[in-house]
Amino acid sequence: MVLSKLFNDPILTCFHIHPCMPTSPNYVLRLYIFPLGKDDSQGRETAIFFIRSREKSPVERIRDELKKKSKKSTVSNYSLTSSERMLIETVEKATAQHNVNNVTRTKAYLDFYLRHPEIHWAFLGHMVSRNGGYNMTDLKGEFLTKLLSKKDRNSFFAFLERGNWLIFQDVYPQFLLYEESIKQNKPLFYLLPSLHVSSFIETVWNHLWRGEDSYTLCIALVINEQNYLEKRVVQNPVYQKEVLNKFEFIIQDLLSFNHILFPYGSNQLRGQTLHQFKLLHERILLGKRLYSVLFHDQERLSQTVSWAKKHPHTGSRKDYWPHIFNNVNEGIPGLTFPLRLKACKLRKGARKFYSPNLEHAWKNVRQPEAEQGDWYDDWRVVEYLEDDHVCMDGEIESDYCKTLERLEIAALAKKTINFFE
Repeated sequence: MVLSKLFNDPILTCFHIHPCMPTSPNYVLRLYIFPLGKDDSQGRETAIFFIRSREKSPVERIRDELKKKSKKSTVSNYSLTSSERMLIETVEKATAQHNVNNVTRTKAYLDFYLRHPEIHWAFLGHMVSRNGGYNMTDLKGEFLTKLLSKKDRNSFFAFLERGNWLIFQDVYPQFLLYEESIKQNKPLFYLLPSLHVSSFIETVWNHLWRGEDSYTLCIALVINEQNYLEKRVVQNPVYQKEVLNKFEFIIQDLLSFNHILFPYGSNQLRGQTLHQFKLLHERILLGKRLYSVLFHDQERLSQTVSWAKKHPHTGSRKDYWPHIFNNVNEGIPGLTFPLRLKACKLRKGARKFYSPNLEHAWKNVRQPEAEQGDWYDDWRVVEYLEDDHVCMDGEIESDYCKTLERLEIAALAKKTINFFE
C-alpha cells in the first residue's frame, strides 16, 4: 500500500520494507514508523515508510557557505598565537625559497604532488608552469628573436615572469598549510587570510578536509588563480599597453603559439590551445579542459607523471622534443638556411632549432610584493565547479607541428604572419 498522496514529493511511502525504495548517490532514505490504530488481536498497527531527501552536492554546499560570507568577513581579525605566527613565517620563508624562477617553482609543484597526489592542481600546475618556462625561453630562441624587438621580448618576459611568480606565492602557501594540517591532524585553513589568500579558496579547502573530491579543489584553484591574476596582471595598464595590446601578441595568438603541451610516452604530446588570453572566462574553461586531458585517462596520466620525473624541467623545449630542439645554438651567425622542418621532422642534414635553458636565457628577477586585496565578491563563480563530464582527447601534435612550420617561415622571411594566412 502506497501512502504518497498524503505527502509532498519527493516521498516514497511503503508498508514494511518495500522493494521500490529509491537509490541515488545524492539521496538519503529516512525510516519513519507511525501508529495507525488498534487491532483487536495484534495490538497497535504500524506503518513503515521511507522519505527520500536529497543530499546537497559539494558544489551546493560550497555555494551555501560562500553566500553567507560578506566582504567584511574576508579580512581576518584573528589574533595569532606565537606558534601560529611561527608557522606563517615558516610557510612564507619556504615559499620565497622556491619562488626564485620558473625552474624552481615548477620543481616545487612536482615535488609536492609526488608527496600528495590527491592534490591534482599541483601536477596540473607543474605541467602548465613547464609551458610557461618554454614561453620564456622562446623569447631568446630560434624564432622570436627574429620576429620581436629586444624591448618587446623583455616586456613579454616581465609579463610571463610576474604571472608565474604571483601564482606560486599565492598557491604554494596553501599547499604547505594543507601539509601541516595533515601533520597536526586538524584543519589550519583559518590561517589562509593571514597569508592574504582569498576567502573563496579557504572555503573550498575546508570542504576538501571534510572529504570532498580532488576535482572540486583543483577547479576551485584554477578559478582562484585566474581571478587572482586578472587585476594584478591582465588588467594591469602597463602589461595592457606593452604586451596584451601589442601587434606581436596578436601574431602569437593567430599562430596558435599559445599551445599548452603535456608530453608522455616516447616524444608524444597532448594538450590544448588558448586563443583569448585576455578573457578570464576562457582561461578558466581552458583550465577545466586541461584537467580533463591530464586526469581522465589514468594510463596516460601515469605516463605523463613518469615523463616529468625522468625529465627535470630546464625551460628548453629540448626537454620533450630533443630530435628537433637543442639547448646549444647550432647555427652560424649571418648565414641563411633553407626550411628545415617538415611534418614534425627535420629534413636530412638540417640543424636543430635553438631553445636555450632558462638559466642561460634570463636572469632571476626580484619581484615587488603582490598587490593586496581579495578578488572574491560574487558567489556565482562556483558555477565553474560543476563537472561538465567532457572527456578531452587533447590531440595537439598536428597543430603544433604546423605552428612550428609557420613560425619558421615567418622568422626566415622576417615578414608578418598576414603574408602567409
